[in-house]
Amino acid sequence: MVKLQQNPAIRLLLFLLILAAVNIAGQFIYTRIDFTKEKRFTLTDKSKSILKEGNKPITITVFLEGDLPAAFKRLRNATKDLLTDYKAYYGTSFKVIFVDPISGLSASEQDTVLNNLYQAGIEPTTLNIKNDNGFAQKTIFPMAMVDANGNQFPVKLLQNLDADGNYEENINNSIQNLEYLFTSAIQKVLSGQHPRIGFTEGNGELSDVFLSDAINSLSDSYEVGRVNLNDITKAGLDKLNVLIIAKPQKEFTEAEKYKINYFVMNGGKVVWSIDQVNADLDSMGKRGEQLAFNNKLNLDDQLFMYGARINYNLIADANCIEIPLAMGGGQGQIQMAPWVYYPLLMPDKVNNLVKNIDGIRSEFASTVDTIGVKGVSKKIILQSSAFNKVHNTPKLLSLQMVAEQPNPKEYASVPQTVGVLLEGSFPSVFLNRSVPAGIAEAYPLPAQGKPTKMVVIGDGDVFKNQVSNRDGSAFPLGFDRYTQRTYGNKTLLLNIADYLSNDNNLISLRNKEVKIRLLDKAVLHADKLYWQLINVLLPITLLILFAIFQHYYRKRKYAR
Repeated sequence: MVKLQQNPAIRLLLFLLILAAVNIAGQFIYTRIDFTKEKRFTLTDKSKSILKEGNKPITITVFLEGDLPAAFKRLRNATKDLLTDYKAYYGTSFKVIFVDPISGLSASEQDTVLNNLYQAGIEPTTLNIKNDNGFAQKTIFPMAMVDANGNQFPVKLLQNLDADGNYEENINNSIQNLEYLFTSAIQKVLSGQHPRIGFTEGNGELSDVFLSDAINSLSDSYEVGRVNLNDITKAGLDKLNVLIIAKPQKEFTEAEKYKINYFVMNGGKVVWSIDQVNADLDSMGKRGEQLAFNNKLNLDDQLFMYGARINYNLIADANCIEIPLAMGGGQGQIQMAPWVYYPLLMPDKVNNLVKNIDGIRSEFASTVDTIGVKGVSKKIILQSSAFNKVHNTPKLLSLQMVAEQPNPKEYASVPQTVGVLLEGSFPSVFLNRSVPAGIAEAYPLPAQGKPTKMVVIGDGDVFKNQVSNRDGSAFPLGFDRYTQRTYGNKTLLLNIADYLSNDNNLISLRNKEVKIRLLDKAVLHADKLYWQLINVLLPITLLILFAIFQHYYRKRKYAR
């Protein structure tokens, strides 16, 4: 037996047999050990359950292929790694294809392919790539198409591309979001359902131009449109999943409130983004001052019944947004100054709905109180800082207040609640009340509604994008054109839409954090020659030293 184990041929045969057994077992048992701190290569339990429940063939075509910049190669490789894990959990009916759709085509053929892809929702991105000779333009497709069950869904792999082409800083955010994008897309194509979201209109809400980026961003995953509560029918309400009421200025009629109440009682989700106080910086800039007065929206009783109250006040916060002010002079110099009535709202770090998102830009925000309602739970999602002061309204506001320094004693307070999440079975506002005038069809209203959710925010501007004065184009939601800073408003909107419309609660996938340890390009460029010499000369020097040591060691050893 000892001789057999010492026989090299026998040992080689045993090794080959063990290797073959491990490979055969690997065909049936999938395992992976993730040594990264943030578990970037580990799928969440939510994704695994959705994949394991799937029983129909899926084909995912990724168009990010070919000669790519280094940052996009990292995005492609991360996509490939993720889809490999998906295939392991889904099975053999999961097919992944990587293609460069315009490789090797003539100019006319490329135009045809580009048009066909655009019709399918696959949009190219043109990059300005810096090289030693300046800049070069390159067209790539950071997109994928998920195809299953006769349904197709495009997936945008690259998030929030900057207009100046400075794309590399967005790659990390895109990698973090990959699992959510693909899991959500797979769920949609397997179920064949695309939730419908409606922004109300007819009561002075934000116009399309100020909701442009909000609607476009949501349109990537949902069917989005405007809803007029005066015209919509019961059948139309039944088709909606989420109703967003963004900054109404006119009073709601009892008939409109009745339709909203019917929507809530039947499990519909509502986002209330309400300005209880009428104040506008543009009007103040023209007149120098403005009286901030209470809006009459006729929604207080309805919100109170659901468990929330938006107060008639204004929050002045030392942690605030800067606004541009004309400082006078012949050239009309503009200077940025902090404006305490534009609080920077801080998301709750524990709640998954707003976890890991940046501060939220707000304008003339009011506090929100929660009311005890049986069967309804309340969670705070947005707050001011602890350095605030609450002003009751009406109140006279003037731009001269910018010069006033907040008194630390007056601003020493506790964080004020501006946004809350309500969940549960809400009571009917119209229980034991007559049907209001204007309701032409029957709307059955139970005393207690189906379990649902709603978000109440004491600011109507959190979902409003800024608009260019030059050409009227819309800036991205959350982007401040004056400070050139991007806040978390768009992420807040997307998180709320996902949380309210998705019964599987995929919001936790959005909160996945992947840390990429990038090299400092400035240092790398400055020390380029140094590191080149280190990489070239150090290995050769070590090899020569080892050869010299080996020579003298052998000479000394055998000279004895």
